[in-house]
Amino acid sequence: MPDEPKTLDPAARPAGTATAAPTTAGDSPAPGRAAPARPWTLGLVSVGLVLAALNLRPAITSLGALLEEVSADLHMSGTVAGVLTSVPPLCFAVFGITAPRLARRFGPAAVVCAGMAAIFTGLVLRPFATGTVAFLAASALALMGIAVSNVLMPVIVKRYFPDRVGSMTGLYSMALALGTSVAAAATVPLADALGEGWRLGLGVWAAVAALAVLPWLPLLRDRGGNTALPAAAPEAAPGAPAPRITRSRTAWALGVFFGLQATGAYITMGWMPQIFRDSGVPATTAGVLLAVTMVMGVPLAFVIPRLATRMKNQGPIVVALGLCGLTGYTGLFLAPSAGAWVWAVLLGISNCSFPLALTMIGMRSRTGAGVVRLSAFAQSVGYLISIPGPLLVGVLYQHSGGWGLPIALMGGLMVPQMIIGSLAGRDRTVEDEC
Repeated sequence: MPDEPKTLDPAARPAGTATAAPTTAGDSPAPGRAAPARPWTLGLVSVGLVLAALNLRPAITSLGALLEEVSADLHMSGTVAGVLTSVPPLCFAVFGITAPRLARRFGPAAVVCAGMAAIFTGLVLRPFATGTVAFLAASALALMGIAVSNVLMPVIVKRYFPDRVGSMTGLYSMALALGTSVAAAATVPLADALGEGWRLGLGVWAAVAALAVLPWLPLLRDRGGNTALPAAAPEAAPGAPAPRITRSRTAWALGVFFGLQATGAYITMGWMPQIFRDSGVPATTAGVLLAVTMVMGVPLAFVIPRLATRMKNQGPIVVALGLCGLTGYTGLFLAPSAGAWVWAVLLGISNCSFPLALTMIGMRSRTGAGVVRLSAFAQSVGYLISIPGPLLVGVLYQHSGGWGLPIALMGGLMVPQMIIGSLAGRDRTVEDEC
């Protein structure tokens, strides 16, 4: 059985995309329909998705584990450190919106390949920074590569695996969670073992990024898929303008839901180790606790997308994940060190709203072109919404002298996340609303 009903119109499938048999009587192949992708192409795409996903968070979580050392060495205040933790969503919002245009011009495989190269270059340069500006610039370069890859992951899945959206989204979400958790757990021990303070501890992740470039190189000339990225949806009349995604209530709900879950995720990745350290937990243990939070996404990121594609309404999953987050933040407020492992697990479950949001992006549009627009819109809007969160946490921490107010803010955000996410999970598509 496929993971979900077939949502990509046969005529809209691009060249190089695996196709399924017609689903209704009377369907016939569109004139000029492309042949299915060769097995080696699908194999390369699968490997490329996994390796790319492994590199979508280590640039962030490795820094979270060593934020205190980096801040001290580069003479950052609490507010500046808050700005640093807000840079990822800012870059994702600014650069992610360019991904559809770049993919139309160069092909999505080429853009993801360039994204992995940018991650590698930024991670290589970051350890050599001697000031805050240089460190931010190198980080921004890596985050630019992450941004465009973030947007194109659902697009590539929809294109090459249209009948396996749930399972393939789960696969790369698992890899993303694994890379996130390993970087969080291993960065401090690696920094201690390699010496040279935080610099080699952060720089070592460039080697993983270099590996992620390789599978995409043979796919650089796979430009046939560009037909899935037109300015207008395939079902539009010739010459008609594309429906405006901003007219869709579901698109806005999905964007806000994406932003609220991203706010919680980046606050967690940027500040949770420091919360534990300030409560008396050793630095290495704090990094492992962050890793526990992130590693919860490895099994759940595979289960949740598959479950979501079998449900017409994903609202119940949204609420269940939100309640886990609310409970975790409450525990972090009342007894941060005493129940540290429990709170880490609960917050890790809550952070699985990310693969759920990615899955809903693939489900809330009928066509590949619609997924491109919706992915870019929802992620750009979402990351813009998430920018103030980590910064505000840093400001509240510095001026209140404790973590009470910041944690209360984190917990409070779970309520609107559950409400808006339930609206985004309703069974409808943006094409109908546009």
